[in-house]
Amino acid sequence: MVKKCDEALLVDARGSLCPEPLVRTRRALNAAAPGQLLEVLTTDPMAELDLEALCARIGHQYLGAMTEAGGQRIRIRKADVSPARPPAGGR
Repeated sequence: MVKKCDEALLVDARGSLCPEPLVRTRRALNAAAPGQLLEVLTTDPMAELDLEALCARIGHQYLGAMTEAGGQRIRIRKADVSPARPPAGGR
C-alpha cells in the first residue's frame, strides 16, 4: 500500500518478505515525482540491504534506515532526473 503523507510517500510493506518490499518500493519510485521522499515501512530484515542496493544501482538517494517497534523505516529520495536504464541484455 502507498499513501501520501505530508511530503513523503509512505510505502507500507510490513508483513511482506522478499521480494515484495523491493517490488512495492520500485512501483512507488516509478510513480513518484523527481525529488520526492519515500518512507518504506518493513518487517523484512533484508529490505534495508535490498533497497540500499537498488538506490545505488538506479541512482536514487538512500537516506538511511531507522529501527522502530516491529520493523524498520527506510527513507529514499527519488533522483531529480530519471535514472539511465542499462540497455537490454545488460550492455
